[in-house]
Amino acid sequence: MAHKVFFSFHFKRDAWRAGQVRNSDLLADEDEYGVIDGVEWEKLEREGSEAIKRWINDQLKYTSVTVVLIGAETAGRPWVNYEIRKSWERGNAIIGLRIHNIKNQDSETDMPGPDPLDSIQLIDGTKLSSICKTYDWNTDDGRKNLGKWVDEAFQAREEYTGETKLKEEEARKTPNASPSQAFAPRATSQNFQTQGAFQPRAPWGDNANGRR
Repeated sequence: MAHKVFFSFHFKRDAWRAGQVRNSDLLADEDEYGVIDGVEWEKLEREGSEAIKRWINDQLKYTSVTVVLIGAETAGRPWVNYEIRKSWERGNAIIGLRIHNIKNQDSETDMPGPDPLDSIQLIDGTKLSSICKTYDWNTDDGRKNLGKWVDEAFQAREEYTGETKLKEEEARKTPNASPSQAFAPRATSQNFQTQGAFQPRAPWGDNANGRR
């Protein structure tokens, strides 16, 4: 069964790595949601946080699974945290996927970072990381198994009967749209059609007009 998937990640540091996951042979280009070019993103930034929230919420409504792509600095990003919390609250299944070992455009890997699911808790103190599984794209063979993980996560959320209310954040701050805190999520439905080699597309490549 195909599920529409929302990808959350730290754009400034991990856009290239995230692009390789999103454009792997498990994803269908024609079913993608949330694609936004640099000009439109800059427009959202000018409109402020509420506009960005509306955009995120609009993208999430098409999806049933959220995949958090975890790099060196993903944990603690205000907009990533917002996405995770909204994903859980609306009933999405959530998967953590470590991508620091994917090479970037300079053929460099990165250092591992904390799991952002560790910092978000339910009101009973349960961490999301104890409910939602986290995998590694390289060591766990994400290219082969991402579809299976998505299916399993969706089924697990459907069967979940525990606490669902999230604990309020200790220092509640409204995320802003500064480039240093920005990310670029995109949702897509997962399938098993074989795609060509990874080709970064704006705003993913170096020729992106805007920053996220």
